[in-house]
Amino acid sequence: MFSEGFRRKDGHPVEGIEGKVGIVTGAGRGIGEGCAAALAANGAAVLLADIEDQRLAEAVARIEAAGGVARAQRCDVRDWASVEALAATCIEMFGRIDFLVANAGVANYSSIHDGDPEIWRRVIETNLLGLLFTVRACYPHMRELGTGHIVLMASIASRQTWVGEPAYIASKWGVAGFGWALRKEAIEHGVRVSMIEPGIVDTPLVRETEAGRDELARLASLSIEDVARTVVFALSQPEGVAISELMVTPVGPEL
Repeated sequence: MFSEGFRRKDGHPVEGIEGKVGIVTGAGRGIGEGCAAALAANGAAVLLADIEDQRLAEAVARIEAAGGVARAQRCDVRDWASVEALAATCIEMFGRIDFLVANAGVANYSSIHDGDPEIWRRVIETNLLGLLFTVRACYPHMRELGTGHIVLMASIASRQTWVGEPAYIASKWGVAGFGWALRKEAIEHGVRVSMIEPGIVDTPLVRETEAGRDELARLASLSIEDVARTVVFALSQPEGVAISELMVTPVGPEL
C-alpha cells in the first residue's frame, strides 16, 4: 500500500534513513501507519505503537509484506509506565533509538459553549501530555548517545484557529510551544527536533465523524502519503541540518 511511493523516483531508498531504528506512535492506521511504512520502505527498522492491538497487528503485517522491518507494542501514550516500557522495548529489540515520530493523537469537533469536558480531557491528555510523556521516555537515551531525531506531529492548528475544534487547537498550540522549548534544550546535545504541521489530511480519524466528512467534501486535503513523505524528508537530512518547523498545506480551498 505504502512502499514504492515513498522511495525516490528511480526506486532507490531515500538517503539517510537506511539502518536507522526508531518508534512511531499512533501507528495502527492513518498518518502513523503511513510514516512507519515510509520509513520501513527506505530501510529503517520501526517499532509501531498504538492503543488498538488489532490495528497494530494489521499495520505491521502490511509493512512486513512489503519487505519492511516492523515490530509492534501496544502503548497508551497517556500512561507514563506504558510509554516508558515502549522506549525500553525499542532499546531491547534494536539496541538504540535513532528517531521518534510522536504522532499519536485524537480529534474532537465541538463548541466552547457545549463541548464535553471529558472528551476535551482525552484530547489534551493524548495530544499534548501523551506527546510529552513519549519524548520524556526517549530523549534521555538520545541525549546520552549524543545523537537522535525527534519528530513532533503538530498541525496547521498549531498556528491558526477556527470555530469548531477548540480543545484540539489548544492541544496543538501546546505541541508547538513544547517543540520549540525542547529544541532549545536538545540541540546542544546533538538531538534534532522537527515539527510537522499539516493542513487537513484525509484519514480514517477525520472520516469517522460527520463534521470531518463535511470538511473533506468542502476543502482541499492532503493524503497520508503526503505527510509521510514530509516526515521522511525531515529525518533524511544530513547530520548538522535540522528541519525545525515545516507547514504542509493542500492546494485549493482551505479553512
